[in-house]
Amino acid sequence: MEVNRVAHKATRKRLAATVAGVGAIALVLSACGSSSSSSGTTSAAATSAAASSAAGGGGSASAGPVSGDSGWCDTVKSKYGDLTGKTVGIYTTITGTEADAYKKSYQLFTECTGATVAYEDSKDFEAQVLVRIDSGNAPDIAIFPQPGLLSQIVNDKGAVKPLPEDTEAFAKQYFPDDWMNYGVVNDIPFGLPNNADFKSLVWYNPKVWAEKGWTVPTTWDELTALQDKIAASGTKPWCMGIGSGEATGWYMTDWLEEYVLRMSGPDVYDQWVTNEVKFTDPQIADALAGVGEIAKNPQMVNSGFGDVQSIASTQFSDPAAKVLSGECPMWRFAANGDAFFPAGTKFGEDGDVNAFYFPPMNDKFGQTVLGGGTFYAAFQDRPEVDAFMYFAASPEYANERAKAGSYISANKGLDGANASTPILQTALKKLQDPETTFRFDASDLMPAQVGSAAEWKQFTAWITGQDDATTLANIQAAWPSS
Repeated sequence: MEVNRVAHKATRKRLAATVAGVGAIALVLSACGSSSSSSGTTSAAATSAAASSAAGGGGSASAGPVSGDSGWCDTVKSKYGDLTGKTVGIYTTITGTEADAYKKSYQLFTECTGATVAYEDSKDFEAQVLVRIDSGNAPDIAIFPQPGLLSQIVNDKGAVKPLPEDTEAFAKQYFPDDWMNYGVVNDIPFGLPNNADFKSLVWYNPKVWAEKGWTVPTTWDELTALQDKIAASGTKPWCMGIGSGEATGWYMTDWLEEYVLRMSGPDVYDQWVTNEVKFTDPQIADALAGVGEIAKNPQMVNSGFGDVQSIASTQFSDPAAKVLSGECPMWRFAANGDAFFPAGTKFGEDGDVNAFYFPPMNDKFGQTVLGGGTFYAAFQDRPEVDAFMYFAASPEYANERAKAGSYISANKGLDGANASTPILQTALKKLQDPETTFRFDASDLMPAQVGSAAEWKQFTAWITGQDDATTLANIQAAWPSS
């Protein structure tokens, strides 16, 4: 299964301070909706949102849950009538079991409107969506794993349709302003928030850990001591893979982002996203060196697969099976990693697999959390397409999708009880913690030619032997000049 690039990587530009409430994740995302694309165009809405967040604003972003009964179906029927016989195409990177969950959640749309949903997935989405646009075969709707790519297409191709005004107004009832601003490019709303992704987790097998006498670490020192203890016993403590079709390499960007946020804090992280701090600057170089102490250390990786070189040939989702079998002690991956385990897997402290919070390195920056999310955007404006976008903004969709598994959302109408596993519930709880310092995935906030093309390629080269300095210099060289 392909958790679109991630763990669903995504967002762009200024983030913000501390999160207090699920909706408040948005505080971190503010300027995201429109960072610079390859054309260098940015969104005024993003800049404004960033300033508001930095100043302690955000208002309703930290509001509690609202009613999950929106009446979306009646509204769509009234405006668009019977859509029986119509088809809406969805194009996405999301494959496998998670794709099945999306298809299941779309049944609610079909039951209401009569229109069917044709779901098409591709591991090569990032490249193929451009090919389809250029050939005049753009999809009806795409689920964008990379905000940089959405912004790039808006600016370079002019192919994305703005959100209809009624859909935008409806979505604003349920999503915090900052999440909505993320989908804004050049002051025009294009993207509609979908999932929220919690990345700062480490998966493990609690039964194996109990047998070995290993205890869950709650501090960085405890984590370091544990991995050293496991390594000393003759077992490599970590497993990982970066394989992902044309997106191979993205997984390692998450590791770098975790380290930058934990070592240098949110201010440096934000400056890195906007190129005020360069990839070649000491803060980023130190972070990559720290990642290398695990990812390029033959004593630390690659449990269940082989040596360091095996990381490049291992699919990013494959470590799940090694955690379940007990062959891999630890796998750093997002909360939606639950979708990679087979049906019947029990999650939680007394289950087959569990996950713990990847702890901060110090007490300077609170409980640092890396996250992301995906966004719907339409290339067509037929009635059935507009009707689907309205549906996708509803709390009914968010709840239906959450019930189908491996999903949480910033939609304020989402009932936390519908989160499908204890791990997802834990992620939601951590996001609500006022001590949490949340930041959106940096590579997805950067221009696509940096956060996607350059980082993926260079980190693939890095894990197979390229040195740190060359890797970082090559990524920095990809930044557009304007």
